[in-house]
Amino acid sequence: MLIIMGGLPATGKTTLARALARQLDAVHVRIDTIEQAVVRSGLGRHPLGAVGYVVGYALAEDHLRQGLTVIAESVNPLTVTRDAWRDVADVAGVPAAEIEIVCSDPVEHERRATRRTPDISGLPLPTWTDIRDREYEPWHRDHLVIDTARRDVAACVADLRDAIDGLRTAR
Repeated sequence: MLIIMGGLPATGKTTLARALARQLDAVHVRIDTIEQAVVRSGLGRHPLGAVGYVVGYALAEDHLRQGLTVIAESVNPLTVTRDAWRDVADVAGVPAAEIEIVCSDPVEHERRATRRTPDISGLPLPTWTDIRDREYEPWHRDHLVIDTARRDVAACVADLRDAIDGLRTAR
């Protein structure tokens, strides 16, 4: 299964993806990690454009073909990137779960954005203004929305697990 996790920066995507990956024994493909590795290699500078996603699609497909569950985590702000992740699942012949992580409380979201520290060496974090002004297209198909405002990680992951388990049994 491919679990496609997107949402604006500082909503809790990475925290939830890591916790879910541990519980599912899944591979966590994080676009930020890929992009920062490209920058460290000297082959690019931020913003990189599509390269991180293209590498992520290839890695996810390779892991899926090995029978592994993959959690693909990125901002995933555009319909074209969301469609590309679904195409990866189709090519690999596995089901896909699309999940949007949000923080509906703007005060909490801003607090998270301004207080967090990078967990990837050298990765520049977006400012609150960057996040607020970022291009982010609305989702136009059914997907699960997890709101992390005023909720702990365990509760959010439990909701994710329930939804994923429901998809697995429905197939």
